[in-house]
Amino acid sequence: MNVGPVTRPLAIALDFGGTKVEAALVDDHGTVIAASRHRRPTGPTATSDELEQAVSEVVLAARAAIPDGTPFVGTGIGSAGPIAVADGTVSPLNVPAWRDYPLASLIAALVPDAPVVLRIDGVCIALAEHWIGAGRGAHNLLGMIVSTGVGGGLVLGDRTVPSPTGNAGHIGHIEVAGFDDPCACGGRGCLEAVASGPRTVAWARARGFEGTTGEDLAAAHAAGDPVALAAVERAGTAIGRAAASASSLLDLDVVAIGGGFSRVSPALFEHARAALAERVVFGFVTRTRIEPSALSDEGPLVGAAALVHRPELVS
Repeated sequence: MNVGPVTRPLAIALDFGGTKVEAALVDDHGTVIAASRHRRPTGPTATSDELEQAVSEVVLAARAAIPDGTPFVGTGIGSAGPIAVADGTVSPLNVPAWRDYPLASLIAALVPDAPVVLRIDGVCIALAEHWIGAGRGAHNLLGMIVSTGVGGGLVLGDRTVPSPTGNAGHIGHIEVAGFDDPCACGGRGCLEAVASGPRTVAWARARGFEGTTGEDLAAAHAAGDPVALAAVERAGTAIGRAAASASSLLDLDVVAIGGGFSRVSPALFEHARAALAERVVFGFVTRTRIEPSALSDEGPLVGAAALVHRPELVS
């Protein structure tokens, strides 16, 4: 389906995660062309063939929507990690069918004769927030995704951080003090194991909560359910402690947080800010702002498009 007249240069943006894959056209102002958005499910039970088909369908649908004569600058890919930039491969922790899968090569075959740039999804959210979102005007920021997993990426000195494998900033697998939850990566107390949507729901269910989704937990939290209140406080505290540790290391201006589970309740951010504020002696840490994404669910797509629209930001 052609989206109609568009005069600004366009990129295909692909966001691959543990629940869904989505593609869309994004212009050079960071505007997502709504009519070009297409998504398919992914998930832990999907086979490699099913994942390939899902990716191919959304990318080809976005490509078909490019109006005739419109400048096309390339395809940006944001993927859950870990990834290997040099090889163009992805091994998303929550998608076991893909280990060292050549995602960049798949996209290059579908959209030839234009650049294809792959980065971890956390880098894409950081780029999006720095470009047009909650981190606009900040020079040093951490972008976080709190969803099926927890990802992250860094922009320091107005550029993404150089990284041999492309996984710098993956804060989801920083171990957080005070927690001992086992993580699929092999660590204990990783932020993802504590504060991701599925793990927070699982923690609540082990204490009598009967819901099964982040949406159920959000509704219960809004209704004042004590287990849901405790679950969101726990997740928010872990996020805030991780953000404080990151800022202690990197002297951050902003931590911008998006992803589906980040919207479980505004209280998640209140608890995160309270945990960061405990670093009372370090003013350079407590000055760090923890902000919700200004881009709703478009952030990963905007950031993926920035990989090709704003190459001067990408190390």
